[in-house]
Amino acid sequence: MAAALENWIPFKLSFNEGIPHCEWLYTDGKEFTEPFFDETISICRQTNRRSYRSVSGMDILPAWRQEVEDVAPSAFIFHVSRCGSTLASQLLAEDRSNIVLSEVPFFDAVLRAGNTVPYEYLKDAIALHAPAKDYRKRLFIKTDSWHIFFYNQLRALYPQTPFILLYRRPDEVARSQQKRRGMHAIPGLIEPTLFGFENDVRQMNMEAYLGEVLDKYNQAFLQVLEKDPLAFPINYKEGPVAMVEKIARITDTPISDDQMDKIKSRATFHAKYPDQVFAEDEIKDPVPDYCRAAFEKYEALEKIRNSKKF
Repeated sequence: MAAALENWIPFKLSFNEGIPHCEWLYTDGKEFTEPFFDETISICRQTNRRSYRSVSGMDILPAWRQEVEDVAPSAFIFHVSRCGSTLASQLLAEDRSNIVLSEVPFFDAVLRAGNTVPYEYLKDAIALHAPAKDYRKRLFIKTDSWHIFFYNQLRALYPQTPFILLYRRPDEVARSQQKRRGMHAIPGLIEPTLFGFENDVRQMNMEAYLGEVLDKYNQAFLQVLEKDPLAFPINYKEGPVAMVEKIARITDTPISDDQMDKIKSRATFHAKYPDQVFAEDEIKDPVPDYCRAAFEKYEALEKIRNSKKF
């Protein structure tokens, strides 16, 4: 069975008459190095065209997971978006012994499926994405930004795994989102109840909505840091190399001189567009009103970060 499962991953959650099913993708041994996992999926589907769908029930995941020796997660990387998480993941992936899974759609689908899919299946899905090989030593999982609201479920599954919390000044995050908005920055694209909104948000002003989302992210980070000794705050302003060095210390990940040279070289380029040199002007304007509440919590995060030594 283990040989039959090699290079197959669960990649899509689908429903047939309300019953959840798992669709499988053949990766042909591809390394997961793209900035986002949906890009990896697209490449695999283009290069391995099949005339049939490979589908199973969700309840098969625990049994098949037992057939695979997997690499346990070294850390989960949570983030508020546009705060260096993609680049940090790319830098970690410079070392081939690190498996990096960045915003995997299947993981998100399982978490957001609610009562229709037990969240415990997520642990099986993660294991099937990270089969052990001689050179594979560590696994880093970069979550979607809203996965901080699934903290309790993820901590229950991985009670001893470090949780990295990456954040940034909310006005800087907002500026980046205004150029190209992510799902969570557009009212209604993600279920409002996930963020704690009780009213219909689709008619909200875009900036006001984003400000409230960032406020809720920072509030969630503060709540986690108050109770979780295995949660570690890292600020975007520390720089990408320092961010990776901190993650390495937290997870006991060695970085050789050659790897550090690669990290420093890659860090000068855009996270999502590796062939473009990254450049960004510093914000000098006052914090806008719609970011004020989020900024107050950002300052509270800074106090916590400055008090921790790691």
